[in-house]
Amino acid sequence: MISIRLWPGIVAVVFMRVVRVVIPHVLLEASFFGFDVQLVGVMGSILGAVAIAVWWVVFSRAAWPDRLAAIILMIGVLAMTGRVAHESIAGAGMGMLLYVQAIPVLGVALVVWAAASRNLSPGFRRASLVVTVLLACGLFTVVRTSGVTSDVIGSEFHWRWTPTPEAQLLAQVDDEPEALLLPSTPAVVPSEPATTDETESVAAAGARSDDEIPVEWPGFRGPDRDGVVHGVHVNTNWSESPPLELWRRPIGPGWSSFAVSGDLFYTQEQRGDDEIVACYRVSTGEPVWRHRDTVRFWESNGGAGPRATPTLAHGRVYTFGATGVVNALDAATGEIVWSRNGATDTGRALPG
Repeated sequence: MISIRLWPGIVAVVFMRVVRVVIPHVLLEASFFGFDVQLVGVMGSILGAVAIAVWWVVFSRAAWPDRLAAIILMIGVLAMTGRVAHESIAGAGMGMLLYVQAIPVLGVALVVWAAASRNLSPGFRRASLVVTVLLACGLFTVVRTSGVTSDVIGSEFHWRWTPTPEAQLLAQVDDEPEALLLPSTPAVVPSEPATTDETESVAAAGARSDDEIPVEWPGFRGPDRDGVVHGVHVNTNWSESPPLELWRRPIGPGWSSFAVSGDLFYTQEQRGDDEIVACYRVSTGEPVWRHRDTVRFWESNGGAGPRATPTLAHGRVYTFGATGVVNALDAATGEIVWSRNGATDTGRALPG
């Protein structure tokens, strides 16, 4: 019986660990040929997995039935894993996250199995291979992801059965603002698009004869859309002068940034079946008002919630929800001035 040649597989595993774990930890801000070090680590892991596959099929000296059976087994089990994995993994990365994460794990598992089973009988070796592949792929059936991270793992994994941050938020004590608790309102779905005359009348209603009150941060990335705050100096040496936390408040998921006017700031979030436009106090973090639309958007790449940032103008808050709901709200009270549905008005289907 010819023994398996292990050293090429071991070299490939070491290479994968170096580019995926060691280099990103040591060279945190580095880039290679214009690629971020974390992305290089991911690509290095995939390259290492390919090297392991080449080693196993061409250079391992295993019996040919075992070589082919191992590859077919891993492909089959991985395909079945995609059918039962949590939707946040199975659909993320345009459907590629599972394979990007699982293929390197399968490669390492194959090398570990080959080294650990050398002295077993052929029957036990093959049975242990099946168990090894099932365990490696099974890991991805019991976890979910809440999104991407900047660490070497690249995804924020949690056990599949644990509550999401959104579910934990909804389970907390009610924190609706007392002064201005506005009722939940369904999204307006007009029967037909607005005419030109209607559009012009809405625009005229939004204008004021007096000059617009200046707003510090009227929308996404500020007044000039460049993310620059003028006239403010921030000490960036946080080891000597760390920032002091004034308050902290959990809010619902979404990709919205903030618009700021005086002591009020505005954002968009998702809470259960309601997409929310929210106003909070800058000084305390306390909620001032919330407007709710009974719609929900979710897709595996970005999760739940709205994708846009409120815009402030003429004493109003203008928002665009993830399902196409466009709102004009009173900035002080959150009351509806008007509401449309961009998807319905243009006859377009929602993505996701």
